[in-house]
Amino acid sequence: MLLRKYVSMFGVGAAKIDLVLPKTSFHPGESLNGYFLLEGGIVKQKLRRIDCDLVMVDKHSIEKTIDSTTIYKSEELEPDETNKLNFVYRIPKQLRVNEKGIRYLFKTKLTFDKGVESLDEDWITVIA
Repeated sequence: MLLRKYVSMFGVGAAKIDLVLPKTSFHPGESLNGYFLLEGGIVKQKLRRIDCDLVMVDKHSIEKTIDSTTIYKSEELEPDETNKLNFVYRIPKQLRVNEKGIRYLFKTKLTFDKGVESLDEDWITVIA
């Protein structure tokens, strides 16, 4: 059991997060209702926070954070447990759309009290 605990602290068998969106194309100002899917690893882990950033990537692969959402958590995720946490977000109205080379993604990070972070990226299309 102790070995599993230390191995999970290095990312092997650690809990995971996945942002599940209802679709991949959105209009500026549109509201989306998705959820974070939290999946427990091989040992119990205490959650600290979930950060979700809307990031713009330009044609030179330079990233710029447009907006950030943080959810503070202080609960434990049991081994192999699965939880859903609602995610409601409004796409900003002022986004650059129909510009060649501009893309958007949600970068999600689940931070634990101990151990590594779980990361997830979800590309979206913003259309006029």
